[in-house]
Amino acid sequence: MNEQELLNAIYSGPFVTKAKEQFSNSNSPKISVWSDYVSGNANRQDFLHTALEWVSARHFQSVEQYMSLHRNDADVNEIKTYFDAVMDWIDATFKETTSEMRGLEWGRLYENFHGNGYNGDKVWERVSALLADDFVTNRKGVFEYVLGGEENKSLLHIRVFDDRTKKAAYQKQTNEAQEKGISNCPYCAMSENANKKKIWKFSEMDADHVTAWSKGGVTARANCEMLCKSHNRAKGNR
Repeated sequence: MNEQELLNAIYSGPFVTKAKEQFSNSNSPKISVWSDYVSGNANRQDFLHTALEWVSARHFQSVEQYMSLHRNDADVNEIKTYFDAVMDWIDATFKETTSEMRGLEWGRLYENFHGNGYNGDKVWERVSALLADDFVTNRKGVFEYVLGGEENKSLLHIRVFDDRTKKAAYQKQTNEAQEKGISNCPYCAMSENANKKKIWKFSEMDADHVTAWSKGGVTARANCEMLCKSHNRAKGNR
């Protein structure tokens, strides 16, 4: 038995009976619609578990706490109303569906973003572009990234430079820096402090995009530069 099946047995009663009628009927036409966004099997109570996770989180409770409190309820109106609200919001916000949408934390996303106004056409335009971007390695993170105003790039796991590219960039910069008598970190070389002529070791530097990915820069040798760790951190925080 899985977690929800065990909880159903522990808190059996009118509430569980009604809940299963709504969310565990594999013959319901709603299941095929919900399956675009929710992972699992209706017969194994996965849709019910998701619905309970969403509504209980809204009350800062666990699924078990929520079931315990509502064990003797004669209806499941709150769960159904909230679940439908989340589904309606997804449909209104995203014009199409993709496999990446299945299994996302839609309850949390709804709570965080449903108060914002979105243009469905513009949202889907950005989602489509990011899903087609080869440098985005976490495609499931695209939806939250767009909903959040495209601020948290860590959600996308943008492809990083491999060691071969980084070592080639390091060697080229270091050779040129030694010839000119300046630091192999371009930012240090422009400074007026003690690091102006410092040659950093490979282990003391990080790779960075010359032109940022968000501005069209690609993760390729021609767009790679090595910076000392301090300057790389400072540039990343801008």
